Amino acid sequence: MHADQLRTLQAPLKETYREHPEAALITLRASSRLGEGVTCNVETGKALVEAGLHPATGGTGLSACSGDMLLEALAACAGVTLNAVATALGIVLRDARVLVEGDLDFRGTLGVSKDAAVGFRLIRIRFELDTDARAEQLESLLRLTERYCVVYQTLAGGTKIDVTHAVGSGPAA
Repeated sequence: MHADQLRTLQAPLKETYREHPEAALITLRASSRLGEGVTCNVETGKALVEAGLHPATGGTGLSACSGDMLLEALAACAGVTLNAVATALGIVLRDARVLVEGDLDFRGTLGVSKDAAVGFRLIRIRFELDTDARAEQLESLLRLTERYCVVYQTLAGGTKIDVTHAVGSGPAA
């Protein structure tokens, strides 16, 4: 896709959102349902994924780990955002990889130590780019990718989460 094609694609959306800000407020949804053993099934919109315990917490390694899925979501979002920003700026990327790593201390997850945090201690993102872009172009590309990557901004910003529950006689539809 070229920059003009991207602008043409996004222009009517941007105009609508300027004139009707409420139209830009979209609720994305995800759900899971308990599976066999200590697993759950997650509908991704494209496929059903069975998520389970990481081997470091007793899992078999045959099910997707939700921590891996979080890092995969970050890698996917950063990759799509990088590509869109590069396109908008007219930067040609012959190839690009987004590598995401996260460090966990499973003592926290397993309740072994109250001093060990539950969750990622540190997440690292590395962009490997094959491009002839100048240093200042690359600086803009990475700065804007960080700015507009939804998953990155959500994790970095510490989004408030509202938790509720419902008790019923059977599985929710």
